[in-house]
Amino acid sequence: MSGLILNRRRLLRLGAVGAGSLALAGCDQFDFLVDRNDPTRNFLERANDLTYAAQRALVGQQAMAKEFAETEIRQGQKPNGSTDPRQNSEIYRKLIAGDWSDYRLKITGLVETEMSYTLAELRNMPSRTQITRHDCVEGWSCIAKWTGVPLGRLLDAAKVKPTARFVVFQCYDALGGGLAGPQPYYESCDLIDAFHPQTIAAFGLNGQALPVENGAPIRIRNERALGYKQPKYVHTIELVESFSRFGLGQGGYWEDRGYDWYGGI
Repeated sequence: MSGLILNRRRLLRLGAVGAGSLALAGCDQFDFLVDRNDPTRNFLERANDLTYAAQRALVGQQAMAKEFAETEIRQGQKPNGSTDPRQNSEIYRKLIAGDWSDYRLKITGLVETEMSYTLAELRNMPSRTQITRHDCVEGWSCIAKWTGVPLGRLLDAAKVKPTARFVVFQCYDALGGGLAGPQPYYESCDLIDAFHPQTIAAFGLNGQALPVENGAPIRIRNERALGYKQPKYVHTIELVESFSRFGLGQGGYWEDRGYDWYGGI
């Protein structure tokens, strides 16, 4: 089993880095990676769907990611990607200036009751602490201790409607540039990963409050997935039936640029 998972991880790293880099580099022959109507991209997406189904069958819906001893934490969690939304978000600047007193984590979309939580309320809820390994698609890994509210607990309080299929995480940070300017980061997962016991809305890192460079005030930890599936600076969790209203409709900022949607390890 570990061999299957390892091979899957290597394939994702090579495929995602290669495809994403080619798309972002502007290579004309790879324009299909950012064209959601291109038949070649559609073929690759169907292949991803098959991989997703196969890994669900092999690994199991409730299989746990490996957890580590505290002595195995060798360094601080490496910041990566966007590390300070203050550059592009006045709202985020004001939240930091107010010591997060005005922050609200919203649960919206296909739920019976929309919810809104302050950071203090989240910190006072029953929490889970786990020491896990962050695997980046770029090839590096880092072990860290995360503390947060199980996402399933928040979703249960909102009462997810039967029509919901996915969870979309909307964030304060933005990436990219060009004529369109920086684009808001978003990510998603299915309900299996959303309700997994190790998927948490994290507010703590290595025994301290989550720092800005690692995603403060809230970062989602989906421990059975690669790093780009761990969105930082989350302000809204929306239950949806499809991704059509978000970005290019592929389920995430990097997925819109050619990365695999599932991103499982």
